Amino acid sequence: MNKVENSFLNKSQFGQDFLWGVSTAAFQIEGAHDADGKGSSIWDVFTSQKGKIKNGHHAITACDFYNSYETDISLIKELNIPNFRFSISWPRIMPTGTHPVNQAGIDYYNKIIDALLAQGIEPWVTLYHWDLPHALEEKGGWTNRESVSWFSEYVEICATHFGDRVKNWMVINEPSVFTGAGYFLGIHAPGKKGITNYLKAMHHVTMATAAGGKILRNKIPDANIGTTFSSTHIEPATTSQKDVEAAKRVDTLLNRTFIEPLLGLGYPQGDLPVLKKLNSYIAPDDLENIAFDFDFIGLQCYTREVVKSSLIIPYIGAELISAEKRNVIATDMGWEVYPPALYHVLKRFNEYDGIKKIIITENGAAFPDTVKNGKVHDIKRTHYIQDHLEQILKAKEDGLNVDGYFVWTLTDNFEWAEGYNARFGLIHVDFETQKRTIKNSGFWLKDFLS
Repeated sequence: MNKVENSFLNKSQFGQDFLWGVSTAAFQIEGAHDADGKGSSIWDVFTSQKGKIKNGHHAITACDFYNSYETDISLIKELNIPNFRFSISWPRIMPTGTHPVNQAGIDYYNKIIDALLAQGIEPWVTLYHWDLPHALEEKGGWTNRESVSWFSEYVEICATHFGDRVKNWMVINEPSVFTGAGYFLGIHAPGKKGITNYLKAMHHVTMATAAGGKILRNKIPDANIGTTFSSTHIEPATTSQKDVEAAKRVDTLLNRTFIEPLLGLGYPQGDLPVLKKLNSYIAPDDLENIAFDFDFIGLQCYTREVVKSSLIIPYIGAELISAEKRNVIATDMGWEVYPPALYHVLKRFNEYDGIKKIIITENGAAFPDTVKNGKVHDIKRTHYIQDHLEQILKAKEDGLNVDGYFVWTLTDNFEWAEGYNARFGLIHVDFETQKRTIKNSGFWLKDFLS
């Protein structure tokens, strides 16, 4: 029996109010890197440096969404997707990161919002999806405490210009990923390394998240305000005490460090002692000011990680055992395909009293798709989506709080350090011609949502 055609899933099983959408990010799709007064972002600079991105890829053109947004919005409509998550490029709005404002950038996002509403598609705006203005990075970026003020100024501008039509907001996307990869490991923009850079960025980003939420609440009283976190189900490699404790430290780092201070619980220093180094950067009243009552929390879950104790890994004393080493099925990103991870993550985050609603704001898979006779038979992606929806349904049936599901992503795009090598889209993009081809997974979703 073909699961794709005979999936037992039905949209009605999830309830009338369940949110269905698709997610994107400005730097990954827009291109037009210096068009109409846009300033450089840290990713524009990072991708221009030799050896940073696989195969030397860059996002100068990306998917050319900047010029082809009307076509892509029509495709969203064609796929029956009612909610579209996209991010605003900070340097397109404020080329140097602070005033003056670039009116052409404001005009562009007004056109996006108006085009979505004209098609009956609800806009969901992410204010920060990793593209910090490079001019601010030259002043220390997120390691500079002033970054909270810079970000607040930017949020004020967005709320003022777009808040009359945009009611759904996500403040900052996946802080653990861009601070860890960009300010500790140096494998993402801006390429900084070291525990000091990481801890400073961590605290300032958390402060900025709360500050952004408060500005939105003040400027748009009826707004639906959230923020998103990368969330990963963590399991110990064995039942040994060392591995169990190592898994707990990794779980604390990846899943707890950013959300708990925003919930008013402070940083989980007891379970991850390196976080005590944060105290050097925490000013009086910081922890009180960081707490914010979000309307929803966005969780982005793709896989699980299996962890073993490792004395040679600093600060966490733990090592991830790759999917390849475990000889399990994985995506092109090297991530294990393990749908129950989504259920476990939902169960885990449901334990927090301070979370009102949970939306899965990203979930998807990269596989090596090719166009044959005008079609893309991406059965693995369709199965991936179906299997994860089954986990959401299980969570709902068990009484867990989960209110929506956004697929990552609409079109194949620039996948950060992976360049164009990892295709996540429901729609295939030929990056030479910019031709769009809806994949079978996209057609399956269209039928499911009809």
